[in-house]
Amino acid sequence: MPKRFRLTRRFPVAMTEDGYRRLRRFAAESGLDEGEALSFLFEHFDAITDPERLAQDLRRFNAELEGRKK
Repeated sequence: MPKRFRLTRRFPVAMTEDGYRRLRRFAAESGLDEGEALSFLFEHFDAITDPERLAQDLRRFNAELEGRKK
């Protein structure tokens, strides 16, 4: 039996403009709204990420973060 899809949490999210554009594009391509797309991504996080690449990309993002805030 399929699990019922309930949105149980709402929270404010701060995103970069590039990140939001990519989320909207992914949602449109997959026929989901942005909230459903985020739920899908996080529910399947381990299956859709490469742990080595994720660590590398996260280090780079963190290194650039202060400069992006200005």
